[in-house]
Amino acid sequence: MTEVLKVEALTKTYGKKNEKQYQALKGIDFTVEQGEFVGIMGASGSGKTTLLNILSTLDKPTTGNVFVNHQDITQLKKNQMADFRGKEIGFIFQDFNLLENLTNRENIALPLSLQNVKAREINDKVEAIADRLGIMQILDKYPAEISGGQKQRVASARALVHNPAILYGDEPTGALDSKSATELLETMAELNKNDKVSILMVTHDPYSASYAQRILFIKDGKIGKEIRKGTKTSEEFYQDIITELGRR
Repeated sequence: MTEVLKVEALTKTYGKKNEKQYQALKGIDFTVEQGEFVGIMGASGSGKTTLLNILSTLDKPTTGNVFVNHQDITQLKKNQMADFRGKEIGFIFQDFNLLENLTNRENIALPLSLQNVKAREINDKVEAIADRLGIMQILDKYPAEISGGQKQRVASARALVHNPAILYGDEPTGALDSKSATELLETMAELNKNDKVSILMVTHDPYSASYAQRILFIKDGKIGKEIRKGTKTSEEFYQDIITELGRR
């Protein structure tokens, strides 16, 4: 299989050399294959947010390398990073991050508009992903006029409209009720299975994690245990996750 994400010997240290320093990441190594759905779990302060910020080019590591679609993002200059992020990375945030003064259609179109894609092509791509996620009927409404679950679907459409190499989820179900959370997770799993969308999701929630194919547990800045779903059901995998969390 093709590696869509490769992380090598990644470290992150905060603080100046002659001052007290804190090492948030202590040598992280892992890969995500094309079409994989991987979850990252860890307690508060374990390093998962720092890791996700580096993987999405929002922060730079102290040492190590990160390859997205075979491009070492640690070597990109600041102006190159924004362009790379806009083309190769999709991001679903916990709090949606939709612009309230734009319609849902305009919010979804934003990544393409920033790349100067032609208007007709933008419209075709927006409607294709909106149809895929079942939100055609709310495209011309504003975020304030729709539910939390619908907002997260709009955010998901925005993250996928430019066909990124990988989709990152940062606690994507954190602001949703249980019904909306399940709907979003089922949609993500469906996109992963049917459209081979590569997903890396950071979560503290075992239920959300049970939708992934593989879980990496991060503790004190290091990747420790890894468990795989294999042929298990989500319910069986959920129990495995609960058991593993109980050991930490």
